[in-house]
Amino acid sequence: MRVGVCGSVGLSGAIRDAGFDYLEGSVGEILKPLEGDAAFDAVRAQLDRQALPCEALNCMVPGTLPVVGSNADPAALDRYVSVMLRRAARVGVKVIVFGSGAARRFPADFDTRKAETQLLDFLHLLGDRAAAAGVTIAVEPLNTGETNVLNTAAESADWVRRANRPAVRLLVDAFHLMRENEPAAVIIREASLLAHMHVATRANRLGPGLEPCGDLDDFFAAVKASGYTGRMSVEGGLGSDPQATLPQICAFLRAALR
Repeated sequence: MRVGVCGSVGLSGAIRDAGFDYLEGSVGEILKPLEGDAAFDAVRAQLDRQALPCEALNCMVPGTLPVVGSNADPAALDRYVSVMLRRAARVGVKVIVFGSGAARRFPADFDTRKAETQLLDFLHLLGDRAAAAGVTIAVEPLNTGETNVLNTAAESADWVRRANRPAVRLLVDAFHLMRENEPAAVIIREASLLAHMHVATRANRLGPGLEPCGDLDDFFAAVKASGYTGRMSVEGGLGSDPQATLPQICAFLRAALR
């Protein structure tokens, strides 16, 4: 399994030196979908100077570009997704995570059926554009404290099936899984849909190994039992000195997955 860290380009050297395989950056920082080519080319040049590939991206859609609701703009979303995926292919990104809790939140005063149709349309758009770019979209469950749809891995898996696009797959995040008290067995049950994973502790959302994390035991056991061999990114706090903590996190994670 390849292990990486969610962080900025500036952290790439420390992530590489700690023994990780890749960087998981953010769509906004790396691809600059709302900016011109010059801004993207500058980041691309910076990535080229790193000895660490950026294989995954998160924070797909800003809250200012809603996917559902009366302010959703399908044409604007189409333009955004097209630019994002064209640029992702140019820098070698393999997986883009669809979390974006604010953008996908169903407004309280909006028709639920219409919101569901809008969300499904967006997943179709992502799936079609991603397939053409050779990129996989990983739908990320987010706990109910962050959004009000796609809150569990089981629910998200159902939406992946509804989308029915080979390039739209499932992510399981240990932190959100535990916050929703969802059994880790869902990882085994939905193994065929898995395309990516995130991990952090439950208590303070830190990198595993930085605080007691026995509650991750079921998660790691299920991952190994599922046969999953893709990527897993640390998506948690790294402490005040990442150069010191990243090797500790990497060693803990590789041991837990061995």
